Amino acid sequence: MPLVRSVSGVRGIVGDGLSPALVRRYAATFAMRGGTIAVAQDARSSGLWLAQAALAGIRAGSAMPLYLGMCATPAAQVAVEKLRAAGGIVITASHNPDGWNGLKFVNPDGTFLAPEEMQALFAGVDARPEAGEEADLEADLAGRVPWQQEAVAWHVECARQGVGLAPGDLAGAKLRVVVDGCRSVGGLSTVRALRSVGALVVELDCEPDGRFTRGPEPLPENLGGLGGRVRETRSHFGVAHDPDGDRAALVDEHGEAVGEERTLALAVSEELERHPGPVVVNLSTSMASADLARAAGVAFHRSPVGERHVVGLMREVGAKIGGEGNGGVILPAAHWGRDGTVAALLAARAVASAHEPFSALVSRLPRYEMVKRKIEGVDWGRSKEAVRAAFADAEADGTDGWRFAWPREWIHVRPSGTEPVVRVIAEAPTRERAEALCERAQAALREEASGERAKPARDRP
Repeated sequence: MPLVRSVSGVRGIVGDGLSPALVRRYAATFAMRGGTIAVAQDARSSGLWLAQAALAGIRAGSAMPLYLGMCATPAAQVAVEKLRAAGGIVITASHNPDGWNGLKFVNPDGTFLAPEEMQALFAGVDARPEAGEEADLEADLAGRVPWQQEAVAWHVECARQGVGLAPGDLAGAKLRVVVDGCRSVGGLSTVRALRSVGALVVELDCEPDGRFTRGPEPLPENLGGLGGRVRETRSHFGVAHDPDGDRAALVDEHGEAVGEERTLALAVSEELERHPGPVVVNLSTSMASADLARAAGVAFHRSPVGERHVVGLMREVGAKIGGEGNGGVILPAAHWGRDGTVAALLAARAVASAHEPFSALVSRLPRYEMVKRKIEGVDWGRSKEAVRAAFADAEADGTDGWRFAWPREWIHVRPSGTEPVVRVIAEAPTRERAEALCERAQAALREEASGERAKPARDRP
């Protein structure tokens, strides 16, 4: 299976397109920048294997390898900046199913590579001679690789300070929060951060052993266990992470999932009350953030999908908060990256300040219905014009696939940067209308699909 390469990095199925030799190749090319390159990993079973390959590649590229161990992607980003390293590599496939893994590449300032930097890296990898790529990794790593074990502690401090909380600040609210770590690294930072501000934390699957007990993407259908634990423990709310901890999904005190989109909307609402300023989200994110920005009298902007795109525009316009509707909150006061721990702290601060149930807070947020689908078997190059023709009545934005908008509804159709699928996302005041928009897009995709008729994508093992 071909690798998925995009501004989000590189992802593939281990043993079917992604191998230690290939990871070593990417790391060696990235390490040509010299200096110290830090390597972190999530808890997937292939993580250590591939981290060793990355460390070997860094040494082969004449840079100095530094191992951060298992930590969330935002913790690795914070550590790269704190250490003044030349860069970082995170071994993770984020929300992709078990069996996948990949690499995210971090610049010295803690942000991911810009699109042009990523393309240059890909070109360098493609031009690199393959001879010697199958060298014995253990021999290549002869000698001690330095470890730095403070990444989680640095991340917790950075997130807490960014949200404006001191140790014990929320103790008086006597918050009880359930944290679902997906048996990976997200819980490592979030549990410590919430406890540091005075919350009582109930841990669910926070052991970072990579044995996922639910779908790794924190979608409502995967959060039944979290909802049940919230009800059992009479907690104020629950938070679930994806395997690398840069996203957060919330459930209310009744154990009901409120949806990833509302994670960002709640964060925007909470932060704009204290620090009004521009808001930036991606093209696939709910209109709720736009409504909140309008109500606060601040500028609102949209960028292409991908953390680095959002961060770039946030810096350009001086945004106070932003992110992506998949539960990825970006708070510049903490650091320039999506951060599930920051999202959890903002939610805790909101509940503690409001002195009312979590569900009441969420009920006041702007509400729309969103439908998300993944379609496989589509040749986007052949299909994109058919999709454009199907929505000739809409305002069109072609900066990232096609986004078609009307006054109170929109649909975004684009090839994924993390999976071999085309994503179809629609939002409208009613679910029926959002479903109808998706059906309209899928009909256009089917007409031009290559090979078999396009069909809904299923997670691969």
